[in-house]
Amino acid sequence: MKARKIFTVLSTATVLGVTLISIKTPAVLWTFIFILPIVSLGLFDLFQTKHTIRRNFPVIGNIRYLLEKIRPEIMQYFVETDTEGRPIDRLHRNLIYERSKKTNDTTPFGTQLDVYSAGYEWIEHSIYAKNHHCLDCEPRVLVGGKDCLQPYSASILNISAMSFGSLSKNAVLAMNTGAKMGGFAHNTGEGGISPYHKGPGGDLIWQIGTGYFGCRTQDGNFNPERFKENATLENVKMIEIKISQGAKPGHGGILPASKNTVEIAAIRHIKPHTDVMSPPGHTAFSNPVELMSFIKKLRDLSGGKPIGFKICIGKKSEFIDICKAMIQTGIKPDFITIDGGEGGTGAAPVEFSNSVGMPLRDGLTFAIDTLIGYDLKKDIKVIASGKVFTSFHMARLIAVGADMINSARAMMMATGCIQALQCNRNTCPVGVATQNKDLMKGLVVKDKSQRVANYHKETIKSFLELLAASGLTEPSELKREHISRRVEMNEVLTYSQIYPDVSPGEYLKDKDDKHLYLVDQ
Repeated sequence: MKARKIFTVLSTATVLGVTLISIKTPAVLWTFIFILPIVSLGLFDLFQTKHTIRRNFPVIGNIRYLLEKIRPEIMQYFVETDTEGRPIDRLHRNLIYERSKKTNDTTPFGTQLDVYSAGYEWIEHSIYAKNHHCLDCEPRVLVGGKDCLQPYSASILNISAMSFGSLSKNAVLAMNTGAKMGGFAHNTGEGGISPYHKGPGGDLIWQIGTGYFGCRTQDGNFNPERFKENATLENVKMIEIKISQGAKPGHGGILPASKNTVEIAAIRHIKPHTDVMSPPGHTAFSNPVELMSFIKKLRDLSGGKPIGFKICIGKKSEFIDICKAMIQTGIKPDFITIDGGEGGTGAAPVEFSNSVGMPLRDGLTFAIDTLIGYDLKKDIKVIASGKVFTSFHMARLIAVGADMINSARAMMMATGCIQALQCNRNTCPVGVATQNKDLMKGLVVKDKSQRVANYHKETIKSFLELLAASGLTEPSELKREHISRRVEMNEVLTYSQIYPDVSPGEYLKDKDDKHLYLVDQ
């Protein structure tokens, strides 16, 4: 309080002094304009108690906080190399931008990667490469098991889950319009179906999270009537139960109060202008058998649309129990989305983002092998999600066993994201991850929707070219032996050596598995 008073007095004195002497002594005027504010700032620094640096080094100590504020921009534009940026390096960011704008996406003078370092990967090409006559002919995946009455023919690359609330209405409009133009699906995220998801008419994968937004009762439990209203919409093609996500597995979604507008609250059936913390777990089921019953319930309420769930692998035994529940009940999801621990989000606790959840390739391999081992994979499509930017990223996940790919951050960048890392502050400078109307108005839907469609088309085209170079014609022909990885300077292994294949039904033959059934029949 004392410091503020001194600052106020000195500022007032400066204004009065300028008023009194500006006419007769211009030199003194400039002294008041430049010197007194600095003196005032110095006095304020001396008397404030929050920052030691400013108390010990008045005025110049403020430079530290200024540089700290602009450090991310300095790193991104002046320090980091093309291959070092985090969480997405400039090499991949530029590729996404170029494909979305349909500019030159080739690279000169060879790779910038260290091909002899551990971790370098490549796809094995063939001297009998194929000549794809139709690079624009996108392969499709039919999602829907024997109990599904409305199977969906999906693209092999779709927009991963991102909610309206986390994203601006213009970003959602651009993505959904792009999905409509390109014939691929747009996952709503757990925030529910907004008018901006429905307006353009793009295909939707409606995600149901632990907060049951869009299908909840007043006390936050699942509401069958509200679910049926949305599930039977024409452009809702699949429904995904979110059990966990890679960026913060075991932790509910977070919507800061600054983003929880009246409009968003109405869509989610919650109170506006409050922090929204989704529960870490579901109330509609509490064990694998109940999960299967919930899947059947959603399938019946939706009129037989494909129902699946999204999970980041944690305890392996729990996923195994889910597979056993499928065998016991005879109820199977139509699809399973495997998210990796490297997945992105607008807001996550650091420890959860960095140190919880199995990375995608490990989790995907385990899930695929478990489904095959229990002879379930033939009836279930698997979607892989987590840090997918290029056609090679797609190829190695499909080689492991995925049928389809979801990408979030690449689609954000196609929409205009510059990796400003302000998603959790409502200050996204390009209007993608904010509810600030002044910022989102800079995102022109017509332009960015075309870029989303372009990125999808060009990446699929590149993927088909990779297939052709490998002597293959269909994505299903990609196997683990087609991907190689340098594990040491003088040792290279294929994915089939790193992740040995499992025979269909192999785990069912295990006589030591005394817990094949979860409950007594």
